[in-house]
Amino acid sequence: MDDAHEDRFRQHEAIMAGLARMLEAQHDFNRQQLVLNQQQREINADVRTTLARIETLLTRMLHTGENGQEA
Repeated sequence: MDDAHEDRFRQHEAIMAGLARMLEAQHDFNRQQLVLNQQQREINADVRTTLARIETLLTRMLHTGENGQEA
């Protein structure tokens, strides 16, 4: 019986060690994802700024008369 308990204990320890490795890997992934998320927020802000500038330019172009003067 002792051997069975010892085997079960070793299996349990192996499972726990595997779970600890998986948890650490998940933490590493989460840290990387936080960096990527911040970079994406910055990109999105830049895109919104660029879009606003394009909209402003487009509005100016559409309000320009035939001779290049504002209508």
